Amino acid sequence: MKDKLLALAELQKVDLEIAHLRKSAEVWPKEMQELERQLAAGRAGVEAERARAADLERQRRDLEQNITAERDKVKKWEHRLSEQRSTREYAALAREIDIARKANVTMQEEVAALTRSLNEARELVKGKEQELLQQQARIGVEIQQLRQRMNASETQVAELNKRRSAATHKVDATLLRRYDAVRKKRLPAMVAVMGGRCTGCNMNIPPQLYNTLCATLGVDVCPSCHRIIHATQALEAKQV
Repeated sequence: MKDKLLALAELQKVDLEIAHLRKSAEVWPKEMQELERQLAAGRAGVEAERARAADLERQRRDLEQNITAERDKVKKWEHRLSEQRSTREYAALAREIDIARKANVTMQEEVAALTRSLNEARELVKGKEQELLQQQARIGVEIQQLRQRMNASETQVAELNKRRSAATHKVDATLLRRYDAVRKKRLPAMVAVMGGRCTGCNMNIPPQLYNTLCATLGVDVCPSCHRIIHATQALEAKQV
């Protein structure tokens, strides 16, 4: 029984290493997703600034077209002004020309303001693009490092699975089936009993069961957590 327990203990050691590696690897895909989210946010920020600059440019272009149209209108009205024979019609057309000229001045001021805003927006776009390039470089390195860790972890797990396969051949078939049934629910699946207490769930086991484990150096099942349990001496005795 001692040899069987030692073989199972060796198998469990490998299983615990595999579980530890897989647990550690669980965070890496999440970290990669977060990095990709940050990169997407950076790209979205650049696109938003580009869209703002494009909108300002469109507004300026529309105003410039309006100014040109108004100037052409004023020129036509000025030409017609000399043709007016009625004082009333002359005054009305002159008033329209004055209003159009003032509107043009206002639009020219708006164009100047839009030009300043557009220049600022373009500078901001350049800054955002530079930040994005730096972010892409940094995140690219971090993602590559994460992929390398994931690949290394997968390689380690593959090697451990080979060790596990070899270790299972040394374990008693009945004991292995019981162990695998528990392992699917919790690890460690086999634990020692110390001072009448299961070290897996930290609950006391019946005194008679504890005495039997100590006397036979065999295994049983914890009434509380259903792990395979054994007295500490069961493994220690073989190693002395």
